[in-house]
Amino acid sequence: MKKSWMIIGAIAFFVLITGGSCVSKYNQLVTLNESVTAAWSQVENVLQRRNDLIPNLVNTVKGYATHEQETFQNIANARAKLAGASTINEKVAASQQMDSALSRLLLVVENYPELKANQSFLGLQDELSGTENRIAVERQRYNETIKAYNVLVKQFPGNLLAKVMGFEQKDSYFKATAGATEVPKVQF
Repeated sequence: MKKSWMIIGAIAFFVLITGGSCVSKYNQLVTLNESVTAAWSQVENVLQRRNDLIPNLVNTVKGYATHEQETFQNIANARAKLAGASTINEKVAASQQMDSALSRLLLVVENYPELKANQSFLGLQDELSGTENRIAVERQRYNETIKAYNVLVKQFPGNLLAKVMGFEQKDSYFKATAGATEVPKVQF
């Protein structure tokens, strides 16, 4: 009788250990499966950020550079007219045009003490670089998460439980597109 209780106890212990291991592996599969979904969602999040941010940045810099260029172009035109004026009326008109251009410049400088288009372009460059770095980091995290999930799905005994519970290997690693080796062009 004692022998049969020992056998029943050993079987129960084995079932308990195996069941606990299966529950643990199942929970790990579920967690990693959800992590893959969350990681992809974050990739999409930073891609959307780029989609929203870059056109706005480019238009802002484009408008700012145009404004600065227009201001300085107006001053250059007024200077040329003033230098080329031969009559008093031409000189008065050119002087008024110069005053007008300079007052606009002073107003702009008061509102924007550092009126430098190159700073805007540097800012755009930093934002582009930062956005692309965020995308690269999230893609890397996504690939690492898929790797961890696939390893669990393929390794023994996780592979047995994965088959029984319907967890399949994911082949959706992020891969660069065919044109990814080309430098993207930003046009102003």
